[in-house]
Amino acid sequence: MWIRSTMAYRASFALTTVTNFAVTGLDFVTILLMFSRVGSLGGWPLPEVALLYGMSSVAFGIADLAVGSMERLGQRVRDGTLDTLLVRPAPVLAQVAADRFALRRLGRITQGALVLGYALTAVDIDWTVAKALLLPVAVVSGAGIFCAVFVAGAAFQFAAQDASEVQNAFTYGGTTLLQYPPTVFGRELVRGVMFVLPLAFVNWVPAAYLLGRPLPLELPGWAAAGSPLVAGVSLALSGLAWRAGIRSYRSTGS
Repeated sequence: MWIRSTMAYRASFALTTVTNFAVTGLDFVTILLMFSRVGSLGGWPLPEVALLYGMSSVAFGIADLAVGSMERLGQRVRDGTLDTLLVRPAPVLAQVAADRFALRRLGRITQGALVLGYALTAVDIDWTVAKALLLPVAVVSGAGIFCAVFVAGAAFQFAAQDASEVQNAFTYGGTTLLQYPPTVFGRELVRGVMFVLPLAFVNWVPAAYLLGRPLPLELPGWAAAGSPLVAGVSLALSGLAWRAGIRSYRSTGS
Protein backbone atom coordinates (compact mmCIF):
# COMPACT_ATOMS: atom_id res chain seq x y z
CA MET A 1 0.00 0.00 0.00
CA TRP A 2 2.78 2.42 0.93
CA ILE A 3 4.71 1.62 -2.25
CA ARG A 4 1.64 2.29 -4.38
CA SER A 5 1.06 5.53 -2.49
CA THR A 6 4.67 6.59 -3.08
CA MET A 7 4.66 5.75 -6.78
CA ALA A 8 1.47 7.75 -7.32
CA TYR A 9 3.74 10.81 -7.16
CA ARG A 10 6.76 9.70 -9.17
CA ALA A 11 8.45 13.09 -9.37
CA SER A 12 8.22 13.48 -5.60
CA PHE A 13 9.59 9.96 -5.12
CA ALA A 14 12.52 10.70 -7.44
CA LEU A 15 13.34 13.96 -5.65
CA THR A 16 13.17 12.45 -2.16
CA THR A 17 15.30 9.47 -3.24
CA VAL A 18 17.94 11.74 -4.78
CA THR A 19 17.85 13.90 -1.64
CA ASN A 20 18.31 10.82 0.53
CA PHE A 21 21.21 9.76 -1.71
CA ALA A 22 22.85 13.19 -1.41
CA VAL A 23 22.32 13.67 2.33
CA THR A 24 23.68 10.25 3.25
CA GLY A 25 26.59 10.85 0.88
CA LEU A 26 27.71 13.77 3.03
CA ASP A 27 29.10 11.22 5.50
CA PHE A 28 31.55 10.03 2.86
CA VAL A 29 32.33 13.61 1.85
CA THR A 30 33.39 14.17 5.46
CA ILE A 31 35.79 11.23 5.16
CA LEU A 32 37.15 12.61 1.88
CA LEU A 33 37.78 15.96 3.55
CA MET A 34 39.72 14.20 6.31
CA PHE A 35 41.89 12.44 3.74
CA SER A 36 42.61 15.73 2.01
CA ARG A 37 44.69 16.54 5.10
CA VAL A 38 45.96 13.11 6.19
CA GLY A 39 47.22 10.05 4.39
CA SER A 40 45.52 7.49 6.60
CA LEU A 41 43.18 7.10 9.57
CA GLY A 42 44.54 4.78 12.23
CA GLY A 43 46.83 3.26 9.61
CA TRP A 44 43.97 2.65 7.13
CA PRO A 45 44.22 4.43 3.73
CA LEU A 46 41.20 5.86 1.93
CA PRO A 47 40.27 2.76 -0.16
CA GLU A 48 40.23 0.56 2.95
CA VAL A 49 38.13 3.07 4.91
CA ALA A 50 35.83 3.24 1.87
CA LEU A 51 35.44 -0.54 2.14
CA LEU A 52 34.35 -0.16 5.77
CA TYR A 53 31.99 2.66 4.80
CA GLY A 54 30.45 0.77 1.90
CA MET A 55 29.84 -2.44 3.85
CA SER A 56 28.32 -0.56 6.78
CA SER A 57 26.14 1.71 4.64
CA VAL A 58 24.71 -1.06 2.46
CA ALA A 59 24.01 -3.32 5.45
CA PHE A 60 22.40 -0.52 7.42
CA GLY A 61 20.48 0.70 4.37
CA ILE A 62 18.90 -2.72 3.86
CA ALA A 63 17.90 -2.90 7.53
CA ASP A 64 16.61 0.68 7.52
CA LEU A 65 14.50 -0.04 4.44
CA ALA A 66 13.09 -3.24 5.94
CA VAL A 67 12.46 -2.30 9.58
CA GLY A 68 13.45 1.36 9.96
CA SER A 69 9.86 2.29 10.80
CA MET A 70 10.20 0.40 14.08
CA GLU A 71 11.57 3.58 15.66
CA ARG A 72 8.04 5.06 15.65
CA LEU A 73 6.66 2.33 17.91
CA GLY A 74 6.91 4.57 20.99
CA GLN A 75 4.39 6.98 19.50
CA ARG A 76 1.94 4.15 18.90
CA VAL A 77 2.37 2.96 22.49
CA ARG A 78 1.72 6.44 23.85
CA ASP A 79 -1.39 7.18 21.80
CA GLY A 80 -2.82 3.64 21.88
CA THR A 81 -2.89 3.16 18.09
CA LEU A 82 -0.91 -0.06 18.51
CA ASP A 83 -4.23 -1.61 19.56
CA THR A 84 -5.45 -1.48 15.96
CA LEU A 85 -2.48 -3.59 14.86
CA LEU A 86 -3.09 -6.20 17.57
CA VAL A 87 -6.57 -7.06 16.29
CA ARG A 88 -5.52 -7.53 12.66
CA PRO A 89 -4.80 -11.05 11.35
CA ALA A 90 -1.14 -10.32 10.66
CA PRO A 91 2.04 -10.36 12.76
CA VAL A 92 2.39 -7.11 14.72
CA LEU A 93 6.11 -6.96 14.04
CA ALA A 94 5.53 -7.07 10.27
CA GLN A 95 2.84 -4.40 10.51
CA VAL A 96 5.02 -2.04 12.54
CA ALA A 97 7.96 -2.57 10.18
CA ALA A 98 5.77 -1.88 7.13
CA ASP A 99 4.16 1.21 8.63
CA ARG A 100 4.96 4.22 6.39
CA PHE A 101 7.35 2.08 4.37
CA ALA A 102 9.80 4.57 2.81
CA LEU A 103 11.07 3.42 -0.58
CA ARG A 104 13.19 6.58 -0.74
CA ARG A 105 15.65 4.82 1.57
CA LEU A 106 16.95 3.07 -1.54
CA GLY A 107 19.03 6.21 -1.94
CA ARG A 108 21.21 5.23 1.03
CA ILE A 109 21.69 1.70 -0.30
CA THR A 110 22.62 2.99 -3.76
CA GLN A 111 25.08 5.51 -2.37
CA GLY A 112 26.71 2.91 -0.12
CA ALA A 113 26.90 0.41 -2.99
CA LEU A 114 28.70 2.95 -5.19
CA VAL A 115 31.30 3.60 -2.48
CA LEU A 116 31.67 -0.15 -1.95
CA GLY A 117 32.18 -0.62 -5.68
CA TYR A 118 34.89 2.03 -5.68
CA ALA A 119 36.58 0.42 -2.69
CA LEU A 120 36.64 -3.02 -4.28
CA THR A 121 38.37 -1.63 -7.37
CA ALA A 122 40.87 0.41 -5.34
CA VAL A 123 41.95 -1.94 -2.54
CA ASP A 124 44.55 -4.65 -2.99
CA ILE A 125 42.82 -7.87 -1.94
CA ASP A 126 44.30 -11.30 -2.55
CA TRP A 127 41.00 -12.82 -3.64
CA THR A 128 40.18 -16.42 -2.83
CA VAL A 129 36.91 -18.34 -3.03
CA ALA A 130 36.44 -17.90 0.72
CA LYS A 131 36.92 -14.14 0.52
CA ALA A 132 34.63 -13.82 -2.51
CA LEU A 133 31.88 -15.63 -0.59
CA LEU A 134 32.56 -13.76 2.64
CA LEU A 135 31.81 -10.29 1.28
CA PRO A 136 28.13 -10.77 0.31
CA VAL A 137 27.52 -13.00 3.33
CA ALA A 138 28.97 -10.31 5.61
CA VAL A 139 26.77 -7.59 4.08
CA VAL A 140 23.60 -9.67 4.44
CA SER A 141 24.57 -10.72 7.96
CA GLY A 142 25.32 -7.10 8.81
CA ALA A 143 21.82 -6.16 7.68
CA GLY A 144 20.49 -8.88 9.99
CA ILE A 145 22.49 -7.50 12.92
CA PHE A 146 21.14 -4.01 12.32
CA CYS A 147 17.60 -5.42 12.02
CA ALA A 148 18.07 -7.03 15.43
CA VAL A 149 19.14 -3.68 16.90
CA PHE A 150 16.06 -1.99 15.41
CA VAL A 151 13.74 -4.65 16.83
CA ALA A 152 15.42 -4.67 20.25
CA GLY A 153 15.19 -0.88 20.36
CA ALA A 154 11.51 -1.04 19.52
CA ALA A 155 10.96 -3.60 22.26
CA PHE A 156 12.64 -1.22 24.71
CA GLN A 157 10.10 1.44 23.78
CA PHE A 158 7.32 -0.64 25.31
CA ALA A 159 8.86 0.30 28.65
CA ALA A 160 10.43 3.69 27.89
CA GLN A 161 7.66 4.84 25.47
CA ASP A 162 9.71 7.81 24.24
CA ALA A 163 13.10 6.30 23.48
CA SER A 164 13.42 6.69 19.73
CA GLU A 165 16.51 8.87 20.12
CA VAL A 166 18.10 6.26 22.38
CA GLN A 167 17.41 3.68 19.68
CA ASN A 168 18.88 5.99 17.03
CA ALA A 169 22.09 6.24 19.03
CA PHE A 170 22.66 2.52 18.43
CA THR A 171 21.33 2.32 14.86
CA TYR A 172 22.30 5.52 13.04
CA GLY A 173 25.09 6.12 15.54
CA GLY A 174 26.29 2.56 15.12
CA THR A 175 26.63 2.77 11.36
CA THR A 176 28.52 6.07 11.68
CA LEU A 177 30.91 4.44 14.16
CA LEU A 178 31.56 1.52 11.82
CA GLN A 179 32.50 3.84 8.95
CA TYR A 180 35.85 4.45 10.66
CA PRO A 181 38.57 1.86 11.39
CA PRO A 182 38.65 0.27 14.83
CA THR A 183 42.20 1.48 15.35
CA VAL A 184 41.02 5.07 15.93
CA PHE A 185 38.91 4.06 18.93
CA GLY A 186 39.81 3.03 22.45
CA ARG A 187 40.16 -0.67 23.23
CA GLU A 188 37.23 -0.56 25.67
CA LEU A 189 34.89 0.80 23.00
CA VAL A 190 36.04 -1.86 20.54
CA ARG A 191 35.35 -4.54 23.15
CA GLY A 192 31.84 -3.18 23.68
CA VAL A 193 31.11 -3.14 19.93
CA MET A 194 32.51 -6.64 19.67
CA PHE A 195 31.03 -8.51 22.64
CA VAL A 196 28.16 -6.40 24.04
CA LEU A 197 26.51 -4.96 20.93
CA PRO A 198 28.25 -6.99 18.22
CA LEU A 199 28.21 -4.38 15.47
CA ALA A 200 31.88 -5.10 14.76
CA PHE A 201 30.79 -8.21 12.83
CA VAL A 202 29.00 -5.98 10.32
CA ASN A 203 32.28 -4.85 8.76
CA TRP A 204 35.28 -4.47 11.10
CA VAL A 205 35.93 -8.20 11.47
CA PRO A 206 35.17 -9.40 7.90
CA ALA A 207 36.87 -6.38 6.31
CA ALA A 208 40.04 -6.98 8.31
CA TYR A 209 40.11 -10.56 7.04
CA LEU A 210 39.53 -9.45 3.44
CA LEU A 211 42.37 -6.94 3.65
CA GLY A 212 44.77 -9.37 5.34
CA ARG A 213 44.90 -7.22 8.48
CA PRO A 214 44.92 -8.51 12.06
CA LEU A 215 41.38 -8.88 13.35
CA PRO A 216 40.29 -6.46 16.10
CA LEU A 217 41.28 -7.52 19.62
CA GLU A 218 43.54 -10.17 18.06
CA LEU A 219 40.64 -12.50 17.29
CA PRO A 220 41.53 -15.68 15.40
CA GLY A 221 41.06 -15.69 11.64
CA TRP A 222 38.09 -18.05 11.73
CA ALA A 223 36.09 -15.37 13.61
CA ALA A 224 35.72 -13.53 10.29
CA ALA A 225 33.19 -16.18 9.27
CA GLY A 226 31.15 -15.62 12.42
CA SER A 227 28.92 -12.84 11.07
CA PRO A 228 26.02 -15.18 10.11
CA LEU A 229 26.11 -16.83 13.55
CA VAL A 230 26.22 -13.45 15.30
CA ALA A 231 23.32 -12.23 13.16
CA GLY A 232 21.27 -15.33 13.95
CA VAL A 233 21.84 -15.07 17.69
CA SER A 234 21.13 -11.32 17.64
CA LEU A 235 17.86 -11.81 15.75
CA ALA A 236 16.80 -14.57 18.13
CA LEU A 237 17.48 -12.43 21.20
CA SER A 238 15.73 -9.41 19.70
CA GLY A 239 12.75 -11.65 18.91
CA LEU A 240 12.56 -12.71 22.54
CA ALA A 241 12.73 -9.07 23.62
CA TRP A 242 9.94 -8.22 21.20
CA ARG A 243 7.73 -11.00 22.52
CA ALA A 244 8.35 -9.81 26.08
CA GLY A 245 7.41 -6.28 25.08
CA ILE A 246 4.19 -7.38 23.39
CA ARG A 247 3.18 -9.42 26.43
CA SER A 248 3.77 -6.43 28.71
CA TYR A 249 1.68 -4.06 26.58
CA ARG A 250 -1.54 -2.94 28.28
CA SER A 251 -2.83 -0.36 25.78
CA THR A 252 -2.11 3.36 26.02
CA GLY A 253 0.02 4.42 28.95
CA SER A 254 1.49 0.96 29.59
